[in-house]
This record gives sequence, structure tokens and C-alpha cells, in this order.
Amino acid sequence: MPIYLDYHSHALMHPTARIATFEAYERLDSNPHSTHLHGTAAHEAVEGSRERVAGLLGARPSEIIFTSGATEANNLVFAGLRDHLVAKGKRAIAVSAIEHPSVLKAAEMLHRDGFEVITLPVQADGLVDLDAAASTITEKTGIVSVAAANHEVGVLQPLDAISELARARGALFHSDLAQAAGKVDVNLRLLDLASISGHKLGGPGGIGALYVRRLLKPKMGPLLSGGGQEAGLRSGTLPAPLCVGFGIACQLAGEEMTETNSRVRGMRDMLLMELLKIPGSKLNGAAATRLPGNINISFDDVDGEALAYHLQQSVSVSTGSTCSAKSLEPSPVLLAMGLPRKVAESAIRIGLGPFTTDIEIEVATRAITASVIELRSIRRRA
Repeated sequence: MPIYLDYHSHALMHPTARIATFEAYERLDSNPHSTHLHGTAAHEAVEGSRERVAGLLGARPSEIIFTSGATEANNLVFAGLRDHLVAKGKRAIAVSAIEHPSVLKAAEMLHRDGFEVITLPVQADGLVDLDAAASTITEKTGIVSVAAANHEVGVLQPLDAISELARARGALFHSDLAQAAGKVDVNLRLLDLASISGHKLGGPGGIGALYVRRLLKPKMGPLLSGGGQEAGLRSGTLPAPLCVGFGIACQLAGEEMTETNSRVRGMRDMLLMELLKIPGSKLNGAAATRLPGNINISFDDVDGEALAYHLQQSVSVSTGSTCSAKSLEPSPVLLAMGLPRKVAESAIRIGLGPFTTDIEIEVATRAITASVIELRSIRRRA
């Protein structure tokens, strides 16, 4: 198999979380909402996992709502708060220009309901332009949504400054933590709502959570109607085994974060140093304030899609958000950062993770360098 360097689209599952999930499928083959002994055992396992998820974030267990992932959680934020915002006369939403599609499209749904959607511009380094944000977030703004870490360039946003701007105008502050949770510390006191995803931090796919500040939860409505599970905000039978694996992954991510980050950052810096030796290479996004395992890099005279395809047998990388992988258009994140279209089209995203090894980095360095040279040679001959 190729070397796996696409941890932003999916983090390889932690072996301990995998074992816990598989065992839970055998031990907890029951509905956690049933009141018999089988159901009670599954329910207790789910609640134990809720505590582990809350522990990673620094939240109360009662503030954690299980969802199918960060995409559902992001949609629940906007749909669930719609009526509350209308009642308060706050019919404007502010989102950064480089948010994940699940945030941008969920905000667009409110636009169809008569809300104004304000786009917060970003600078060339990918950071939100705070001066522009200060002038566009007003007393009419109901929600400000900015991801702690970008899903393509890995840039870490100044949540403290953005939170101050939002709360000074009475807006709620939401952050998509899908890329940040378990990788960097986030001060939850800055946020009113936060979304996370199990498969982005070493847990199983199909499970995630929404953090909702305790006093805000009664003001939210459900995204879907049903049996009223998860405090009435997320109806449907919870998958107990997935919750168990998610909880274990969160616990392990918190326990191993410092050591993992140090090792991953070291490998990332080594790989980046070698790739920047390639003539015509350029790192996209702020160099200092980014996820420890992220590299988003462009190579002159090389098509990013072609490079990712050329590397398929040796290294798994991507050209941007996996949710937009079938699009032939260049990354909207890079375009929003002001990169020329040609540069955006030449970019690839490399994501290192806890199970990346030094040997893999050495092999990947040679493979990427060789592919860039070969594709440029082909282009010159064409």
C-alpha cells in the first residue's frame, strides 16, 4: 500500500479505539435507549463515552450532543438556532471565507430564509482579517462561525480575538473543531458551540458531536424530528459501538497530544524543508500558526491533480477538501487567500499523523521530488 499522508481527510484509526469499537459491537448489541439490562449496558457505555468527549474539550458531559459527524453538527448549529435568532432580531450570519463546505452551505440555507450571510475575508496567510471582521460583525449578527484550524492549509485562527469581537456585539461564536480537536488545545470558554468528528482524530467514521453551552441548549431546535433523543436536539438511535470508539479516541488524543505533536511537527518540518528545496515550490498559509502535521504546497508548472494522481502508487495525498475532491475547480480556500488561480491549481495538501514514521517521510520526500521533476519534464516535451 502507498504511504498514507492524508490525515486531514481521515485520520487512521487508533488501534485501541478500533479494538474498543469491535468489542462493543459484540458486547453492546442493543438499543441504548431501551430500559432493559441490555439497553442499560449500552446506555452506560454511551454516557461514559460522552464524558470522554467532554473531557477532551473541557466541557460538561451534558453539553455534548452526539451526531453522525461534524457536518451534521455544523448544520444543527444553523438550523437549530434559526428561530432563536429570528426572535432576537439577529438575522445576520458571519462566516469566514475559508470555512468547510458544510458550514458555508448550512449558512446559505439560512440565507434562503431571509438571513444575511456575511463573509469574513482572510489575509494572504489564511488568517481572518480582524479589521474587516470588526467592521462587518454588528449588533444584527447572530452567529459568527470560524474554524479553529483550516481543513486545507491548517492555519490556526486567533479564536480569542474573534470571540471578543463576536461577544462584544452579542453574537454567538461557533467553531468547527474537526481538524483541531485532539491536535491543538482550544479554550472552550471562547466558544458557545463547537463541532467535532470522530474519524478526524483516530476514531470510527459516522460519529461526531456538537458542544452546546449549557444555557444555550434549551434555545435550540432539532434538525430532524423523531423520538427526541439527545435532549431533543438529535433524534435517532445512537450507535453505541461508534460512541465507544469515539470516546476512547478522544481520551487517547488528549493523553497523547503533546508527545504526538512534537514528533509529528518534527517530521513535518523535515519534509517541508526538503520539498522547499525544489525550485518553484511555495508553502501556502501561515508558516508558524498551523497544525503540526499540515503542509499545503504549490509547485510551479505542475498541476496538483496530476501530481496527486502520479503519486497514487507511492504516497496518498490530496489537492484540497475531500468533500470537493471530484471538482475540477481550484481550491476555493486558496483563491480566497488571494493566490493566483495558477498557483492554486498547482497545490497539494499533505497531512501527517500519529502513525507516520521517519522512514515514510524519507520515502515520500523522494517520491514527491521525483514526481515533480518528471511532470515538469513531460510538460516541457508536450
